[in-house]
Amino acid sequence: MRILALCGSLRKQSRSLALLQATAALATKSMEFSIYDGLGELPLFNPDIEHCAPASVHALWHAVSGADALIIASPEYAHGVTGTIKNTLDWLVGYVPFSGKPVAVFNPSHRAEHADEALREILRTMDARLIAGACLRIPATGCEWSANEMASAATFSASILAALSAIEGYASSPPMSGR
Repeated sequence: MRILALCGSLRKQSRSLALLQATAALATKSMEFSIYDGLGELPLFNPDIEHCAPASVHALWHAVSGADALIIASPEYAHGVTGTIKNTLDWLVGYVPFSGKPVAVFNPSHRAEHADEALREILRTMDARLIAGACLRIPATGCEWSANEMASAATFSASILAALSAIEGYASSPPMSGR
């Protein structure tokens, strides 16, 4: 199973990124887990250039096409989704292989609810299949632990492992209805 992770923050010390790195450390051997690192290279979405999209967009499309499921971890900025994740999703709106893709959303804050709800609404509008058991609030914001420390701590690892199990279960037998 191939899982592609998207981080909504470009910060090198991002808590969202650390959460995804901890998830990578906990992924089972049957999972090919990768964190996409090219979101900062995407140009601002412009439908006028979609038909001749640059290489950075094609790389994103290729990565999404090759994934069995996506995990998105993104902080909340000013009660909204980050520009990074919104721009990424804008490039995927018209990309047919994204439609119906299983997606987990990790909310890295115990307080951020506006962006989490907005992100889920955007994904539902784009026809993503949100995996209920894998869309979690995992409070990494404010935590100074490294990804390895998060992966080792029961407070994080139990939630991450439950989400990975839900993703694996969903991918092996996706629901026939209930979009």
